[in-house]
Order: sequence, then structure tokens, then C-alpha cells
Amino acid sequence: MKRLAIYATVLLFCVAVLNTDSRAEGELEDGFTSLFNGTDLAGWVVPSGDNGHWKVVDGVIDYDARSESKGDRNLKTVDEFGDFILKVDWRLKETSGLYNMPIVLSDGSYLTGPDGKKITIKTPNADSGLFLRGYSKAQLNIWCWSTGSGEVYGIRNSKDTPPEIRAAVTPRINADNPVGQWNSFVIVLIGDEATVLLNNHLVLEKAKLPGIPQRGPIVLQHHGGVDKQGNLSPASSLVQFRNLWIKPLDAANDATTTDAAASAKKRTGKRERAEAKSAR
Repeated sequence: MKRLAIYATVLLFCVAVLNTDSRAEGELEDGFTSLFNGTDLAGWVVPSGDNGHWKVVDGVIDYDARSESKGDRNLKTVDEFGDFILKVDWRLKETSGLYNMPIVLSDGSYLTGPDGKKITIKTPNADSGLFLRGYSKAQLNIWCWSTGSGEVYGIRNSKDTPPEIRAAVTPRINADNPVGQWNSFVIVLIGDEATVLLNNHLVLEKAKLPGIPQRGPIVLQHHGGVDKQGNLSPASSLVQFRNLWIKPLDAANDATTTDAAASAKKRTGKRERAEAKSAR
């Protein structure tokens, strides 16, 4: 019951936050910590041998999918987290080619033809994502597929995933803005259940993530990359991130969490008073 009460309050809080315009001041008031200082990649583990492909450009984390690392090419936080609320703005800068894209149905299965083969549509695409607690199977996709971003590909595609979990990790709607425009995730992870809002739309609700560890880093995904001729694959991470904020939801923060909605309301009032003052 306690977890359910926390979850309900957090969900209301997330909606309240997305309906305000204030950023850093309000986030700090509500107990969030910034994961990105807007200047450099302090607090992040840059892949060894990356050679400057993960970088900061005009106050955002920018990636061109061309990391020269011979190993892991993802960017991850130094710190690890358990339960949390994570807020991230992201955008796909451009697409990197045409991709034979399958059609994902609402139950997480693929649309197939009479021959049982997947029906695909050649579509412009780019591809990245967020690994929750560093677990690659618990990756929230950022991509151009018709199912929309926020999908948990590794779990949806596992043959061991029960049908009800497969459906739950499939977005309810495609809430993505067009390529080139910014999008906003609010991610609530409690135990092995994730709730995801994208652009103020609920796309996943208490979706179970089997196998996710108790703690781990936040990981920004490398995907795709270049072939031997130097050409990008049609599923490459031409992506940017900004406004990355996290609020741990451990036992020490339970009392703060239950007051989150009141805090958001207070912050909204401050914003409205400031706007009224500036309009005089």
C-alpha cells in the first residue's frame, strides 16, 4: 500500500511538473539533482577512445554515432541509482537513412503477412535510448518506429516475456514530436516497475522489467554507427540530450515524495506570480 501511495503521488507530481515552464529553480526545490551541468561531461563516464564524439554543444549533450571506442560506446553516469524519478529532454537531430521498419501491434507482437513474415515499411530512421540502472534489456527506446519512443525493446522481444508484460512495455500511443524537435521524458522507476510519460502523455504504466538490477547508472545509448566505407547505418544515434534531472526515491526520501504534489503546486504559483509581475 505504501508503494502504491508513493507511485500515485509521483505520477500526479510528474504531470504537474510537465505543466510548468520553470526549470532549474523548480527542480532544485522539488529535490532533484542535475546530471548534466550544461558545460562539460563531468559526472559521466566517456567511453575510452571515444575521441570527442560524445561532446557538449551549445549547452546540450551531443552525439554523432561515430564513437571510435573499441569497447562500450555508451555514455553513462558515474553514480548509480535505485528507485527514482528521471526527467530528460531529448531529440533526434536528423535521420540516418531508410530502415526496413516492422509494424508493432498494441500487444507487442509484429504485424505479419499470410506467409507469417513481418511486414516492413522502408522509413527514415535514427535510434538511441536510455538504459535504466545500466541494464541494456531495460532500454527505453528513442527512435522513429511507428510504435513510438519509450518502448522497452529488449523485454518486448524476448521469447521468455509473458504476453501481459510484452503488452505493458509497448507504448500506449506514439507521443513523439517530429525529428528535429525536442521531446521530454519523465520516468518513474520503483522496484522493477517503470512508468513513462512522453511529452505529457502516459506511454507506459507500471510496466514490469524482469531482471533489472536493484541499482545501476543511467546510460545514454550508442546505436548504429559507421560501416567500413564510413557511411552511417540507418539506425544511428544522431541524438542530443539536455535538462537531465534525477530524484532518488529511497526510504529516506519517502516523506519528501509524498509532499511532491504540494511542492509542484507551490512552484507553479511562484511562476504565475513572476509572470504577472513581468506583464505589468
